[in-house]
Amino acid sequence: MASKEEILQKAKNAIESFNKDEAVAAAKEALDANIDPVEVITVLTEGMREVGDKFDKGEYFLPHVMAASEAMKVAVAVVEPALKAGAKAGDKLGTVVIGTVEGDIHSIGKDIVATMLGIAGFEVHDLGRDVPVTEFAAKAKEVNADIVGSSALMTTTMLNQERVEEELKKAGIRDKVKTMVGGAPITQEWADKVGADAYAESATEAVVVAKKLMASLKEVKGA
Repeated sequence: MASKEEILQKAKNAIESFNKDEAVAAAKEALDANIDPVEVITVLTEGMREVGDKFDKGEYFLPHVMAASEAMKVAVAVVEPALKAGAKAGDKLGTVVIGTVEGDIHSIGKDIVATMLGIAGFEVHDLGRDVPVTEFAAKAKEVNADIVGSSALMTTTMLNQERVEEELKKAGIRDKVKTMVGGAPITQEWADKVGADAYAESATEAVVVAKKLMASLKEVKGA
């Protein structure tokens, strides 16, 4: 029987080689071996990040990224029921509005973050992909959101994360919400530049960051 490390490496390699069948097989093998679903998601995300890095360097092109995303999507579909089964019911931690910014059709990373936040206990309103910046503010106002998260996979769409910040200000709610940014080309420096409250590099980190943001919101509100 393959070791835990070998199984996880198989999963990562499947994403980097755009192989959906191997991705599904590795995900099933991981669950059969009782590997924590969160670890599986993490390693799948690492594989996707490698593909994203090669895309940024010009070694891969959009079809490669899309193929890797498809492989990751089917693997996540295998693991997701186990993630939800392990979730503990409890009080709602907060309300999150999340989406992939306008001009960007990639959603797998954002989908995973939304799933993980939901499992952690957040009420998540997923706007989908290629979302006009005005929709982030409108939805946040509608559901009285605590956190607004925006994802961008391409350098050409990163600027729309800054526009989300501007729209929240125009709507008069920027001081009432916390904002998170993420995506392959996004860094902490970029988050600081656009005025976002936080940056998360992975789905698991996004949950940790979101909980910290909620704690800081409660302090501000005196809750």
